[in-house]
Amino acid sequence: MAEVLVYVDHVDGAVRKPTLELLTLARRIGEPVAVALGNGAADTAAALAEHGAVKVLTHEASEYADYLVVPKVDALQAAVEAVSPAAVLVPSSAEGKEIAARLALRTGSGIITDATDLEAGDDGPIATQSVFAASFTTRTRVSKGTPVITVKPNSAAVEAAPAAGTVEALTVSFSQQATGTKVTARTPRASTGRPELTEAAIVVSGGRGVNGSENFAIIEALADSLGAAVGASRAAVDAGWYPHTNQVGQTGKSVSPQLYIANGISGAIQHRAGMQTSKTIVAVNKDAEAPIFDLVDYGVVGDLFDVVPALTEEINTRKG
Repeated sequence: MAEVLVYVDHVDGAVRKPTLELLTLARRIGEPVAVALGNGAADTAAALAEHGAVKVLTHEASEYADYLVVPKVDALQAAVEAVSPAAVLVPSSAEGKEIAARLALRTGSGIITDATDLEAGDDGPIATQSVFAASFTTRTRVSKGTPVITVKPNSAAVEAAPAAGTVEALTVSFSQQATGTKVTARTPRASTGRPELTEAAIVVSGGRGVNGSENFAIIEALADSLGAAVGASRAAVDAGWYPHTNQVGQTGKSVSPQLYIANGISGAIQHRAGMQTSKTIVAVNKDAEAPIFDLVDYGVVGDLFDVVPALTEEINTRKG
């Protein structure tokens, strides 16, 4: 069976959930070979092996932290040349998509971004995508080179599948461009205690109907009762009610959680493009004609200021 490279997104050896999802998808089309780079790369091996990696290629160097994405592209290119994989899978983050695009250009390959599913095909892996602001679902295959595919978080369930996870050192020669852009400082993002928006299994969002930054407290309370991330529509963000980092939509972040709860959001196409691939969608809106109701699995016609606190109270009561 052909090998499939999986780029490992980790923080000092702690593997992030989207990488474990990629390993699940990689097993559908071949044998997963993980590529872990930077500080703590070797520490990722146990978790990767537990989730199906037959081999873990590691390389630690200060360049991965000191410079932007080019050193990682150099390393992935070296891995492609060493393994000749059937495909390269990368998490669909902002950095992941830049790495994938550069790698595809380097290797003369086709690229597919924001895939939501993968399956084996006679002529290579077939990816499912949601395109044109989520108006259509397509099944796509790369016809040139080694397919480079970025996959949206929450596209697959994490499944344990113990494998050898043999650790091998990857030989990497950094290009001249690798040190062209240096990171001069980092400021840790203040932790809210909530999951990362794009990786969360549940997202609770507020829109224009929240009617003020002070009212987002009820959205946050519902999110906290569910262990969810908090999102916001463009209207709410543009009004200054919630940070731009939490915007869900075509010009914000794209999410695909198991459960998405939209509160006071009309359902404009811009917002739908960022959340339409959610597995289950619930909307609360006092306008029964709001476009969001054309999309949802469950809809509540009512004032969010009555419905959301009551829902939060009921969830907390059931949690005991």
